[in-house]
Amino acid sequence: MWIQVRLMDGSKSARFDGLSKLTKIEELREKIAEEFEVETGRQRLFYRGKQLEDGHSLFDYSVGLNEIIQLMVRNVTAPAVATSAEASSDNGDASTTQEPEDTPMDEEDDVKVEEIDGALFKVGDQVDARDLRCGAWFEAKIQKVTRSEGESTASQGKSTASQGESTASQGKSTASQGESSTEPSADLTSAASCSVTGDAQAPAASSSDTVFAEAGSNESSGEIFYHVHFDGYDDHEVAALSLDNVRPKAAKEVPFADIKVGERYMVNHNSDTPKERGLWYDADIMEKVDETKQVTARLLLGNGVEGEEVKLVHMDIFQIEKNGEASSGDGDKRNNAPDCRWCKDVPTRKCKHCACVQCGGKDAPDKQILCDECDNAFHLWCLNPPLEELPEEEEWYCPDCKNDENEVIKAGEKLRVSKKKSKMASKQGTCTRDWGKGMACVGRTKVCNIVPPNHFGSIPGVPVGSLWRFRVQVSEAGVHRPHVSGIAGRSEEGAFSLVLAGGYEDDKDDGAEFFYTGSGGRDLSGNKREAKQSSDQQLTLMNKALAKNCDTPINDKGGVAKNWKKGRAVRVVRSAKGKKHSTYAPDEGCRYDGLYKIVKYWPEKGAAGFKVWRYLLRRDDPSPAPWTTEGKKNIKKLGLTLQYPDGYLESQAQKELEKEAKKKRKRSDAGNVADEDQENVTPSKKKTKKSVSASTSSPTKPSGPVYTLEKEEKLLIKKDATNKKLWDALLKGKEEDLLKRVEEAFLCICCQDLVHHPVSTVCNHNVCKSCLQRSFKAEVYCCPACRGDLDRKMSLSVNAELSTVLVSLFPGYGAGR
Repeated sequence: MWIQVRLMDGSKSARFDGLSKLTKIEELREKIAEEFEVETGRQRLFYRGKQLEDGHSLFDYSVGLNEIIQLMVRNVTAPAVATSAEASSDNGDASTTQEPEDTPMDEEDDVKVEEIDGALFKVGDQVDARDLRCGAWFEAKIQKVTRSEGESTASQGKSTASQGESTASQGKSTASQGESSTEPSADLTSAASCSVTGDAQAPAASSSDTVFAEAGSNESSGEIFYHVHFDGYDDHEVAALSLDNVRPKAAKEVPFADIKVGERYMVNHNSDTPKERGLWYDADIMEKVDETKQVTARLLLGNGVEGEEVKLVHMDIFQIEKNGEASSGDGDKRNNAPDCRWCKDVPTRKCKHCACVQCGGKDAPDKQILCDECDNAFHLWCLNPPLEELPEEEEWYCPDCKNDENEVIKAGEKLRVSKKKSKMASKQGTCTRDWGKGMACVGRTKVCNIVPPNHFGSIPGVPVGSLWRFRVQVSEAGVHRPHVSGIAGRSEEGAFSLVLAGGYEDDKDDGAEFFYTGSGGRDLSGNKREAKQSSDQQLTLMNKALAKNCDTPINDKGGVAKNWKKGRAVRVVRSAKGKKHSTYAPDEGCRYDGLYKIVKYWPEKGAAGFKVWRYLLRRDDPSPAPWTTEGKKNIKKLGLTLQYPDGYLESQAQKELEKEAKKKRKRSDAGNVADEDQENVTPSKKKTKKSVSASTSSPTKPSGPVYTLEKEEKLLIKKDATNKKLWDALLKGKEEDLLKRVEEAFLCICCQDLVHHPVSTVCNHNVCKSCLQRSFKAEVYCCPACRGDLDRKMSLSVNAELSTVLVSLFPGYGAGR
């Protein structure tokens, strides 16, 4: 087994051979110290976000073959020596060395506040007040009326809480009070992005106990502030507003016939879901259609900021009351968006969204508790186990959100072994041998996502005759995904692939057709790979899946296909292990031999005396078989050679060098060093060169599989006129790695996967439709690839031609997306 270690900055990397799954982290540190010349105490090793600690093995962290471990080198810092000046400053005046702590600004020290008796509104009045964060109007109540005095206008940016607390000013101090700002504030303009979704009547409050507000631009009353409490806000949330943002409560509804174009009214609109109720805005009527009773208006967000032009859905339109006129604030409450869009705030209706998530009851709100993770409410008696009283802890989590404390690794604790690994022989102390050095226990380093796991038929880019050195590579290519099992399938769908490895003495291979024995009937306990038949096989699991491929109903007594060519195809891989039973097996590794179909299946008594299920498979693949003359020519034409895992040949060459060095040390210890050098050193050098050359020779490591486009696929590519230049560049290259180049060229930059339902932009980039929809929903109207501007009203139509081509090249790649 070998792994790679790389510095965090990528400046140096090295491969370490001769490791095993049980190699300790401290042993790895010693090897790293020799290669990188970094002391073990200065090494910090990371793998998949975890820091590797001494006392554990590579297997504990699931480090696989050829995986990369990051190395961070700790800096060595000399201990700080305090100088006499520093010592004196520590014992001396702290004001010379320490910055003053940030303390909240005291409102009484900065601005003198007094009650205003002659203001337009008095304490307790019901008014309409504008929330400057979103420009919407809410019903509010006057809590306090104040006037600011002094030269500084910083108090206009302050928001005063009912407790008398003060917060930092939003505005900047000016030199003169006479310079009044007449331009809208940038903070106010940016705050207009707030909108309601229908789940809440008012926008969410700030994290502090006060709601920040800015004074508007008025002349005579610019120094008077009305401290209001918005209806629906918490009791401690109070906003200080100028007269421009406070007015008498609108209570007079305007009939449709009296609505005039060009006039300004108060309307209700929901920007996210227009059909549901939202917030109340000022709006100018732009168009009125009497026949359909439709009204188009432009929303106003305050201080001259105009919003979008919308068609009103809710026709309850109110007349705006002017300051100074008689207030009509005692009218009924306006219809606002319900807090819960599921139950519409009906008190008698049970709702698991706004009330107890278990029973849906809205009774006893003082006996309900909110989870700090999922925000669901629970009655104390609805919990399992129930609670008698509210917990005293500041944070409380429901049973679904609370983590098991036994599984949480706290700071300073060591890594805990999972339940699965703790049951293994290597962890129970029953096995003392070192393991995991070879390829038998190596896991996949990559997963085939060109086609889904339940794909029937050939794999795009994997031609007949492809040859791999190890079984795990066959799994990575997607031809046969299980590492050990001979049949890959699902009992209710069918079998996708199988491997001929000579595991059963009943197997008979004639090349174009062969007899295959099902699975089961063997005792493989104790981590065995092979065992003798010890019981009868059953027509279940993989045996049933293989029978499903036959063109006949499932029968416990067997069946013969009505038309064997209409059955589902099975990918067949022959292993070199089957050489003892078949002359068609490869000499080395595993070879993909094409598609076969089930002719018949039946139960019979096997050579071991137990019942086994037998299957007759016949080849049905347009490509010639690898053992035929045409197949050999095709393999040579495509340049198919034995494929090795990344770094395997280099690792084998390193082992040869280590063996030669070990032999040389033994000969030198035995004496006769001079004679041995003359007789044996030169041959060993030749062998070393041969080993190294084998690892770097291009024929043994092809650049990639060859994929030849069919006529239909070429015609589909020509139809994709939008990406013509891109296709021309892709098709000019060699056929090797064609699919890989196509996958890289049409990679969605958002989801980092092959584009699904592609949308081609005006800048000739292709993005998944769902990814672009999420971008537009977040009000980001630009190309994710080049950041070029896109029309927000752009039609997100799918490029059908490109989608058809990609489905042809990568069948089933969109499954589950």
